[in-house]
Amino acid sequence: MQVRVARIGKPHGIRGEVTAQVLTDSPEDRFVVGAVFDVDPASQSSLSVRSLTVRSARWNKDILVLGFEEVPDRNRAEELRGATLSIDTDEVEDEDDEGWYEHELVGLEVRVEGERVGTVSALQVMPAQDLLVIETPQGEVLVPFVEEIVPEVDPEGGFVVVVPPAGLFELNAEPAAAPQGGQTREDDGGAEGDGGKGA
Repeated sequence: MQVRVARIGKPHGIRGEVTAQVLTDSPEDRFVVGAVFDVDPASQSSLSVRSLTVRSARWNKDILVLGFEEVPDRNRAEELRGATLSIDTDEVEDEDDEGWYEHELVGLEVRVEGERVGTVSALQVMPAQDLLVIETPQGEVLVPFVEEIVPEVDPEGGFVVVVPPAGLFELNAEPAAAPQGGQTREDDGGAEGDGGKGA
């Protein structure tokens, strides 16, 4: 099975390097010189290369910067923008049995106190802690992917259980366009606030 390990961002410098959003728990083990990744181009890209070989990997503060043998300059690096890098899980020794891959989480129903509040749309692997990206009727919500807040993950059952701190969904949801003065639009109860449902 193919598992995504990074999403390529913008070019960095003039030597063909690119920034990368890390989608794996073990970037130091994955992104080493000589490692080969399968490439899934962005939908609008005409990129023809189907694999990339790591030439260099370094950290610029919290951003991973990658160079590839097949990408000699900034113009070629620009063609990679939005592409994802994948590996075959049959060739990977999984050293973290407690970890979850993004493909195992995307599409799972999100439940709070037994009620469906949204769907997992992505997993953001961050230096401090990972974040679940949840699509809700009020917008996109970022939830820290820690056991205290996400105590249950059940891919076979098709759901995750979230125990959000007070206001988490309302604070993180993308605000809906509302008239000045904070008036809600057409909620039945005319509730005050930002329009988010209380969990």
